[in-house]
Amino acid sequence: MTRYIFITGGVVSSLGKGLLSAALGALLQARGYQVRLRKLDPYLNVDPGTMSPYQHGEVYVTDDGAETDLDLGHYERFTGVPGRQSDNVTSGRVYSDILTKERRGDYLGATVQVIPHVTDAIKAFAIADTDDVDFVLCEIGGTVGDIESLPFMEAIRQLGNDLDPGQVIYIHVTLVPYIAAAGELKTKPTQHSVKELRGIGIQPDILVCRSEREIPNSERRKIALFCNVRESAVIQALDVSSIYEVPISYHREGLDTEVLKAFGMDHDNDVRLDRWEEIIRRIRHPEGEVNIAVVGKYTGLMDAYKSLNEALAHGGIANKVKVKVEWIESEIFEEEDCILKLEHVNGILVPGGFGKRGAEGKIAAARFARERGIPYFGICFGMQMAVVEATRNLAGIEKACSTEFGPCEDSVIGLLTEWKSAKGRETRSEEDDLGGTMRLGAYPAKLSANSQVAAIYGGTGISERHRHRYEVNVDYKDRLEQKGMIFSGMSPDGRLPEIVEIPDHPWFIGVQFHPELKSKPFEPHPLFASFIEAAVKQSRLV
Repeated sequence: MTRYIFITGGVVSSLGKGLLSAALGALLQARGYQVRLRKLDPYLNVDPGTMSPYQHGEVYVTDDGAETDLDLGHYERFTGVPGRQSDNVTSGRVYSDILTKERRGDYLGATVQVIPHVTDAIKAFAIADTDDVDFVLCEIGGTVGDIESLPFMEAIRQLGNDLDPGQVIYIHVTLVPYIAAAGELKTKPTQHSVKELRGIGIQPDILVCRSEREIPNSERRKIALFCNVRESAVIQALDVSSIYEVPISYHREGLDTEVLKAFGMDHDNDVRLDRWEEIIRRIRHPEGEVNIAVVGKYTGLMDAYKSLNEALAHGGIANKVKVKVEWIESEIFEEEDCILKLEHVNGILVPGGFGKRGAEGKIAAARFARERGIPYFGICFGMQMAVVEATRNLAGIEKACSTEFGPCEDSVIGLLTEWKSAKGRETRSEEDDLGGTMRLGAYPAKLSANSQVAAIYGGTGISERHRHRYEVNVDYKDRLEQKGMIFSGMSPDGRLPEIVEIPDHPWFIGVQFHPELKSKPFEPHPLFASFIEAAVKQSRLV
């Protein structure tokens, strides 16, 4: 029997429901259970694909091509379970599907309403495709009391009655703030949040209370009494130095035990947390440090590069070093010399992005890395700008540019108009909508047998996740290879460049895909592990 855990939040946003879900999934796995994690988002966008990174943070992409909430990245990193299209749904997608059915006449003339049509659709999303797992952890975005989340709250309330007894529990995440003027932790916000939730008809089984300070037993008893839960089900969640301490911290507080108790299940089975303990040991006791400059255009919000930041940390874990990341706005290199910011770093990474703003700064960073022999990692847009730089300064084509920035004489980067996917032949044009029209999801690539990337991957066949609308023009391949930039990875049909590298450089690799999306703390992506290894060698030369 599949059991469902619905996770809600109260008081304020950003309390860590996503990390809670990921950590609890990892703890249940450590007890031998199969898990699936999903996110229900109340906003009206169909998906986050067209949302600004400053609004939403990173867009996480699954193997099957879904553009999803960044919390799915946490889920994958902590559990290793690949996310799917069915693991993230928004109000926009729900309403879009319902309105399509209504226009088609599927409702046979019925008045289409929030209850039952919207709530039924949400329930269907929540429980679909889950027969093969023991637990489904379902996080509800937003905060209890938000008007847009009410249909989702109603749907999970109904599921508590629709499913068998003992098949559903509710976890509510709240805040217990410390008021310095009073010198006290205050439980009233938690009490009011639970009151709001109970007014909707949901009685939480477990409360997870975020706090900056230890919550005394007396305050836990008060919370338990006023919120109608067992005292042992009031779990404190204190800040930790690394997100990878969260599973161990929650286990220490008894969260996984309380979950099994709430389901009436045996909770005395062994919990194997060895790999998390080893990860924490490496983080706390590094054998060195490297400085990596990330030259991007969304550096004002770290969530815009969430998976990238974690993948760099994973590369550090693989090499037993601390990775110090310096976030640098690429636009500054259009006014300043790169040497002012990059001379001291051990590696330069230029990540993905869209649009002309900051592009010339990224090109300048790629040139600096190439000419100075500093390890360079270009991801998606970062690869494209490295190719533009090499075309201009190695191949001597001064007007090389990307059509993403407007008409250009030598379009080294152009709009991707046709490619093969699991769905068959796909085509796009400049007139298409922006949402969901990119090359999305996992695609295979063939690597040159004697290339550096083939050695890094340990083979010549790979599959990586993409999210881009423009592509390197393969017509420039021969000219660039004559000047030393090798196209070491291509699509199986040989039409789409996937990887470039410079063999006589200490480490210069650009990839069209997003390897950070598949990196995990216990299984660092080989490209990030190799990049940080090269940065370690570079640090010893300084």
